[in-house]
Amino acid sequence: MDYVAALVPPVVMAIAFTALVVTIIKSQGGANRGKEDALVDAALARAEAAQQAGKGSAA
Repeated sequence: MDYVAALVPPVVMAIAFTALVVTIIKSQGGANRGKEDALVDAALARAEAAQQAGKGSAA
């Protein structure tokens, strides 16, 4: 019975990890996808603008 006790935690973790991945995949997209994409695009634009400003003042 020791082998059963040794196998239970990895099996439980594998099932939990699979459930987590499935949940993440299912939550992608949907009604808020455009809003989320716009927020990410805005954050990337701000980061790029800050990087460009940093290069201009350093030169």
